[in-house]
Amino acid sequence: MLAVALHYDRKGAPRVVAKGRGTVGDKIVAVAREHGVPIEDNEVLAGALANVELGDEIPAELYKAVAEVLIFVMRLSGRLR
Repeated sequence: MLAVALHYDRKGAPRVVAKGRGTVGDKIVAVAREHGVPIEDNEVLAGALANVELGDEIPAELYKAVAEVLIFVMRLSGRLR
């Protein structure tokens, strides 16, 4: 499994804060679940985000796809209808 974690503090674009494949990917997902972080299963987007260096902002060409994930997360958390 490939997993990529993003952090968005509303300054600039979201940043890649963790990424991994196999057991590392499984651990990223497990930690997210333990902390109640919503998970979006999107292999294509994860593959594109895996090319971004840790700590870097996502590239402009991924803004739309990541925005859709952020909307999904905000709806799950009740912050957006």
